[in-house]
Amino acid sequence: MELARLFDGKKFMWDGKKYDTEADSLEQEQHYRSLGFEVRSASEDDGHYLFTRRVVASTAG
Repeated sequence: MELARLFDGKKFMWDGKKYDTEADSLEQEQHYRSLGFEVRSASEDDGHYLFTRRVVASTAG
């Protein structure tokens, strides 16, 4: 699995895990969303994969 993928022109990073079931990946996807991440999923022959990204708010003052 590649470490990063583009979805809608935005770079998402693979979370490094293979989920055996869609239910497992959906549960983790909800967790990432609760932490403020954008999440995209990919299902391939051997499993389910999650890719995440989060835009960091500028703290420069």
